[in-house]
Parts: sequence; structure tokens; C-alpha cells
Amino acid sequence: MDATTLYSIGELSRRTGLSVRTIRFYSDSGAVAPTTRSPAGYRLYDLDALLRLQLLRTLRELGLDLATIKRVLNRELSVAEVAAAHADALDVQIRELHLRRSVLRVVALRGSTPEETTHMHRLTQLSAEERRRLIDAFVTDTFGSRDADSAAVAMVRAATPDLPDDPSSDQIAAWAELAELVGDEDFRARLRRSAMSQAAGRAPAIEDEVGEPLMRLTRQKVGEAMRSGTDPLSDGAAPLVADLVHRFAEALARTPDIEFRDWLSQRFDEAHDPKVDRYWHLVWIVNGWQVVPALTPVHPWLAQALRHHRIAS
Repeated sequence: MDATTLYSIGELSRRTGLSVRTIRFYSDSGAVAPTTRSPAGYRLYDLDALLRLQLLRTLRELGLDLATIKRVLNRELSVAEVAAAHADALDVQIRELHLRRSVLRVVALRGSTPEETTHMHRLTQLSAEERRRLIDAFVTDTFGSRDADSAAVAMVRAATPDLPDDPSSDQIAAWAELAELVGDEDFRARLRRSAMSQAAGRAPAIEDEVGEPLMRLTRQKVGEAMRSGTDPLSDGAAPLVADLVHRFAEALARTPDIEFRDWLSQRFDEAHDPKVDRYWHLVWIVNGWQVVPALTPVHPWLAQALRHHRIAS
């Protein structure tokens, strides 16, 4: 193969793997014009035309359109310029495909209804700016634009949920649940009370009653149980519950009986709001943050354990 060799369309087809019909189409479009014609009028192509055709095939397989490829062949654009632009476009398409895949996996796992599927799809199609406006409106409606507790608002805004461009199935599910939760008026009132209380540094009533030393010990022991995977309803939780019941009873000058356990479990129930806890948990998932055990409320675990282990051991 040298620069003086001329090839027929059939020979080009064998060398490139393209069909004769395809090569004829590229030739007619001006992408790879024939070098000359035979005395009988058949098209002939030189080595440069063969190389142009091989590049054309490569770029088409990479997804570039024929008009762009012709500009590359005519040296109006470099391969590097076109490759960079096309790679950027593919990044967008890949993100969209990943997003669709994640939505479909959530739908399959949850057995979503057609209405839920449509709602979830619409939520994930929102742009980053639209998602930001949705959360901004939620914060404004929750705390009000006037006389709002600036510390509480700052605390909520500091943990604004932000769905990434390439979310996992868990993040998609969390975002859909979160979007539904922020539209709940009852939840907004609960979050407002909780955020304002935390921002003011006010501890739950039960914590004030028994004092910080005992609560610090309680958070430590329950936190260790939670990190080790101890179920509050399991037999493994009973010794811890019994120990804490006696400590709390002593601090409050009460008898550690069933009545006291019921009363204590109710107080710990009141010390946390499951909807607010759920909100923060969903925010962690959406943002891809690691759940920090020290920030996980111990109250729900302890309330459950107290209700289940009502009879002192």
C-alpha cells in the first residue's frame, strides 16, 4: 500500500469493513470524494481517501455526526477539539442514563404505583436551581420571612439537601421521600419547634431533670449499643436498660418499677420527634454524608427498649 495505489469502492470496502453502499453514500456527500475515475467511469480512491474513510468510520462509531466529521476531515476542526466537545456531551447523556437507571431500580424495589413513579421521575428531572428553590421555599415557609430565629434558620440551611448529578438508588428514594415530607404542614411545625429549641441550646425536659452527667453516660452507653448493632427489643439490651432505669430512678428519687419504666419511656418519646429525625436522616442520605453515630439520637432506641423490657430483671 503506497501513495500511488488507487482503490475501487469494492477494495475500500474490504479494507475498511464498510459496505459498498455506505462508502458510496459518504462519497456522494463529499466526506470522502473519489480521487479520480477509471476510463469506464468507476470511482477510484487513493491512500489519503482510505485514511480519511478509516477516520470517518472511527468517529462515527464514537457517535459524532457526519457534518462535524466533515469539518474534521476538511481541517476546520481538530480531532482533539471535537473529542473534547463530544466527551462533554456524553457526560451529560451518561448522567441522564444513570439517573433513569436509579429511578427504575427504586420503582422496581419499592413496587411503586404509576402515580408514584411519575412523581419520582418529575422530582429527579428538576434542575439543581429548581431543587434549590424548592428547599428555599420550604425553609422560608417553615420559619417565616419576618422575626425568624436566625440561628435556627442557619442550622437548617447549613444542611440543605443537594441531590448529586449522579445519584444512587438510595439517594433517589431519599430525595423523593424528602420532597414529600417538606410539603407536610405538620412536619414544618415540628421542625420549627425542634430547630428553635436546638438553636437556643434547650435540652429536652428529661435531660434537664436528671442532669448532664447522667445524660452523658446514657448517650455513651446507648451509643455503644447502637454502634454494636444491639436491637433495643433483644435480650442483649435488657442489662443496659435495667442499669439505666436504676440510675434514673435514683436521680429522680423514684422507685424503679414498671410504672416508672412506662413513665420514663414516655419522657424519652417526648424528647425526640420521629418525623424530624427522619428528615435529618434523609438529608444525610441525599447529600452522601456519613452518618456520625455521635449525632444519632439515643432517645428512640431507649424509649423502645424501655417499653419492651418493662419488667425489671
